[in-house]
Amino acid sequence: MLNNEEVQLRKPIKTNRTIVLVSIMLAMFMAAIEGTIVATAIPSIVGDLGGFSLFSWVFSSFLLAQAVTIPIYGKFADLFGRKPVFTFGVVVFLCGSVLCGFAQSMNMLILFRLIQGIGAGAVQPIATTIVGDIFSMTERARIQGYISSVWGVSSIIGPALGAFFVQYVRWAWIFWVNVPIGALAMAGILLFLGETVHKQEHEIDYIGSALIFISISALMVVFIQAGTVWAWSSTPVLLLIVVFIVGTYLFIMQEKRVAEPIMPLEIWQDPLITVANLATLTTGVVLIGVSSFLPTYIQGVMEKSPIVAGFTLSFMSMGWVIASTLAGKTMFKYGFRRIAVIGGLWILIGSAFFPTIRLERGWLWAGVGSLFIGFGMGLARTVFIVGIQNRVEWKMRGVATASNMFMNILGNAMGAAILGGILNIKLTSYLRGVSGETLNVDVINVLLDPVKRGTLPQEVVKIMTSGLATSLQYVFLGLFISAILSFILILFYPSGPRDA
Repeated sequence: MLNNEEVQLRKPIKTNRTIVLVSIMLAMFMAAIEGTIVATAIPSIVGDLGGFSLFSWVFSSFLLAQAVTIPIYGKFADLFGRKPVFTFGVVVFLCGSVLCGFAQSMNMLILFRLIQGIGAGAVQPIATTIVGDIFSMTERARIQGYISSVWGVSSIIGPALGAFFVQYVRWAWIFWVNVPIGALAMAGILLFLGETVHKQEHEIDYIGSALIFISISALMVVFIQAGTVWAWSSTPVLLLIVVFIVGTYLFIMQEKRVAEPIMPLEIWQDPLITVANLATLTTGVVLIGVSSFLPTYIQGVMEKSPIVAGFTLSFMSMGWVIASTLAGKTMFKYGFRRIAVIGGLWILIGSAFFPTIRLERGWLWAGVGSLFIGFGMGLARTVFIVGIQNRVEWKMRGVATASNMFMNILGNAMGAAILGGILNIKLTSYLRGVSGETLNVDVINVLLDPVKRGTLPQEVVKIMTSGLATSLQYVFLGLFISAILSFILILFYPSGPRDA
């Protein structure tokens, strides 16, 4: 009989790489289509449920839950294996998806999106980690191209499917469509992924998990509420900032102390991982800025259908697919840093289209900007993930991959919160300036519902449309500033990866 000091191995199961890859692509498709469908349908959801002032919370609650759980799942995947963690995440995600479809108010939808996000924290990072496990570095560069093609397919199917559900069935189906996809992905991983996990005693860093949850949650609430619901100098905001600072300090102290930290700090001592993760954070703001607010501009200001809004958004995903495939073929030939810098430049060029968007320029102007951003993301993000996975050993690959996914989701959450706050502040100021206290931001609920919009006097519609357009200009300016920061960070990306 083995004692606690000895290691007992599970009987190895042979991996069917083809089926596992298909399952991973299904999981990625589920995550990708969730983004394109929800972003396209959210104006219609707001028109039905109301609560435009809570607009950013629909995205932020989902992203917040993802952000705080990704490091935890990443560490658990290294300790207990990929399969059980991935399965748990998919089950929770699907439960949240079902509940979202039954939401009767914006507050209920936000709560159910939080549950959905708790599960989503395991799906994409663990799926990406599995790719790192079963494929070599040169294969991973090619496989990343395949996985990115999923985003391209979802960018075409997602908006069309979302528009179909919204216009002809019920918007609840944008969430319920996840169920069969997730079930198939889970079955493929459970049955055909073989992994050998060491059964031994582990010291789970529950304190670190709690501290990172509290700290990031406090920061996200500040970004979302400050300047709109609460003044920046108000007691709740100041208290939450203190909670974030103290919680972050205690988290760092905790991670230095424990034997098996939830996020080993040594990975942040590697300049490649640090630069890649910071650039992922800032490009995450760019991504959410386009995904969350472009459909609102297309539908609310340009008065186009959800299908047109979704098609405009799909340009970004199509550019991502093309560039990711190219990155897989060229990064070893021309160098990781060169490809990443070119990607950052394309992101910067594409982002410049958005502050200059005008009604008379039409939706195609935004589509071209989205295409350029997607092209840059495909180059830079592929380099980041392949470089990070090559930088560490197997036992650290889960947490290293999760750190990058965490920074992406944190950037998304921060972007949704900050840019959503800018939108609410500017829109409130505009409406008060033209109507006193007569109109507030929730009148945009009516603007986003084509039927209700038709009942309003043209003069009121013009005021509301002008206010929404002006406010979104500031949002897009924030997006452009994030692209500038991203490009500067990418310039510091080290030359040449080191073999793990």
